[in-house]
Amino acid sequence: MGCFECCIKCLGGVPYASLVATILCFSGVALFCGCGHVALTGTVSILENHFSKTVSDHALLTEVVQLMQYVIYGIASFFFLYGIILLAEGFYTTSAVKELHSEFKTTACGRCISGMFVFLTYVLGVAWLGVFGFSAVPVFLFYNMWSTCQVLNSPMANMTSSIESICVDVRQYGIIPWNAAPGKACGAVLGEICNTSEFYLSYHLYIVACAGAGATVIALIHFLMILSANWAYLKDASHMHVYQDIKMKEEQELQDIQSRSKEQLSSYT
Repeated sequence: MGCFECCIKCLGGVPYASLVATILCFSGVALFCGCGHVALTGTVSILENHFSKTVSDHALLTEVVQLMQYVIYGIASFFFLYGIILLAEGFYTTSAVKELHSEFKTTACGRCISGMFVFLTYVLGVAWLGVFGFSAVPVFLFYNMWSTCQVLNSPMANMTSSIESICVDVRQYGIIPWNAAPGKACGAVLGEICNTSEFYLSYHLYIVACAGAGATVIALIHFLMILSANWAYLKDASHMHVYQDIKMKEEQELQDIQSRSKEQLSSYT
C-alpha cells in the first residue's frame, strides 16, 4: 500500500461530523466563558462607580458574580474534556462501522457507553437552552440602557428642557436593593455612563457571550444527532456480527456433515 492510499484510508476514518461539532462546541463555550467573565467584571465596576456607592448595598451581587465566574471556570474545563471524549467516541464508532465486515466487533459495554453519552448530551442540551435564555437577560438590560441613551442624545430630547427626567433605575431589575443610593442615573450622568468604555465593552461582550451560548446549543444538538446515529449503527453492527457468527457455525456444521457423509460413502464402496 502506497503513501497516498494510506492517507486516503486514514482520512476515511475521521468522523468529520463529530469534528465539526467539537470545533463549534469549543468555540461557543470559549466565547461564552471568556466574554461572560469579562462582562461580569465590567458590570460590577459600573454598578460600584455609578449606581451603588455603599459597599454593603452591592456586597451580595459581588459574591454572586464571583460565584458565577468560578462556575464559568468549571464549565470551560468540563466541556473541554467532554468535547474530547465525544470526539474520541466518534472515532470509535466510525471505526466500528467502517470495519463492519472485519474482525472488529462491538461490545455490549461500548453500546451502553454510547447510549449513556446520548442521554448525557440531551440533558446538557436542555441545560444550555436555559443558559442561553439566561445570557439574554443582561443583553436586554444593557439594550434598555443603550436605547435610553439614544433617546437622550436625540435632537428632540435636546430641544426640550426635560433631559434630567430621562433616567435608568437599575433597582427595578432587582440587581441592587431599593435602598441603594443613588440607584439610578439621569440626564447628563446617564450620558456619561453610556460614553464610558466599560459600558460599551460589557454590552458587546454580553452579546458575544449570548451568541456563544447559542452556538453551544447548536453544537450539542449536532452531537445528539451524531450520537443517536452512531448508537443505531453500533446496534445494527452487533446484530450483523451475531448473524455472521450463526451463519459461519451453520456452514461449518454443514461442511462437517458433508465430509462425514463422503467418508461413509467411501467406506461402503
